[in-house]
Amino acid sequence: MRIRLEGNRAELTLGMIHLRQLFTVTSMSRAFPDRNRPRNYRLYVTITPRKGHRP
Repeated sequence: MRIRLEGNRAELTLGMIHLRQLFTVTSMSRAFPDRNRPRNYRLYVTITPRKGHRP
């Protein structure tokens, strides 16, 4: 699954911490600046379910 995260750098960092606790992160892009909001960024993450994890 591919997910797009949007926010400031602190929000992106916190989002990645939470995602890594629940999923296996297989790839992550660099942080792209948001054109309309100068202090915000976009980050693309590809995740897979953890083995043995049931929702």
